[in-house]
Amino acid sequence: MHRLIASSFGLGLIPGRLWHSDAGAGTFGAALAAAAGAAVILTHAPWWVTLLLATVATAASLWSAAPFARGADPGWVCMDETAGTLIAFIGLTSWWPCLAALAVARAADIFKVLPGVKAAERLPGAVGVTADDVVAGLYGLAMGWALTGLL
Repeated sequence: MHRLIASSFGLGLIPGRLWHSDAGAGTFGAALAAAAGAAVILTHAPWWVTLLLATVATAASLWSAAPFARGADPGWVCMDETAGTLIAFIGLTSWWPCLAALAVARAADIFKVLPGVKAAERLPGAVGVTADDVVAGLYGLAMGWALTGLL
């Protein structure tokens, strides 16, 4: 059960099956969150629905990654990316801000050059696996809300 949830219901295992590498698994996890974000926009759900989804995904990441979080963050574990991307979408209701939030959150997670992302990753265990994506998601959220304010 841990492996199924940690891999965002198997999405994080796809790159390993396709190209025998975990490279890109996080993007598969982020795609799950993007699909959920699109559903929220299309159904005009209230902002708290995304907050609830992000909270559940963050808790699921902390729980499911724990058995695999010894040393380096396993590449196929991507519920953390799902959680971080959902955080980036909280309260956003239109496409351009969501796309910008997604791009910033993914870039912040991949490159880890923005303040706090790399430090969060160094935290021990499942907290470190999840925290860098939460911080990256907050950067994405800031961009999404900034763009919403401009539009």
